Amino acid sequence: MADIAALTALIEPEVKALGFDLVRIKLFGSGDERTLQIMAERPETKQLVIEDCAALSRRLSDVMDEADPIEEAYRLEVSSPGIDRPLTRLHDFVEWGGFEARITVTEAVEGRKTFKGMLGGVDDSDGVLFTDTKAGAVVIPFALIDGAKLVLTDALISATMPLSSEGADDIETEG
Repeated sequence: MADIAALTALIEPEVKALGFDLVRIKLFGSGDERTLQIMAERPETKQLVIEDCAALSRRLSDVMDEADPIEEAYRLEVSSPGIDRPLTRLHDFVEWGGFEARITVTEAVEGRKTFKGMLGGVDDSDGVLFTDTKAGAVVIPFALIDGAKLVLTDALISATMPLSSEGADDIETEG
């Protein structure tokens, strides 16, 4: 299995060279179904458009072919994080404060390993401030977070309006 830290060191400079921020690198699947997923975003919009994904995919394909860091065959998937995005960096928990999220941890925090509630930011010791719907206020150490993502809500949809509706008038709908 490829080393995610080594992949990050190879991929992140290429992502940054195109003006994007790296959100996540994930290698999953096995055999012919292995996928290397790269999520990136424009810092100013927190999204990518299809042309951004295509440009990044072309650039990464060339770099990955040259370096060949993954022994097994794999499919490269480049995407925007989407509305119900994963929260992978400490600053994600600050930027998306006030929105609903689900968090899983590697070790129990206050007797629980899964949480659902509102993000409240980050404290001085890199603890994620969280108000769980069942447990109330809790501080979740960032180092213990196994997975976190925003929950699709009306508030989140309103806050992440599409970058462009160009071409929307050209879409035919059935009436």
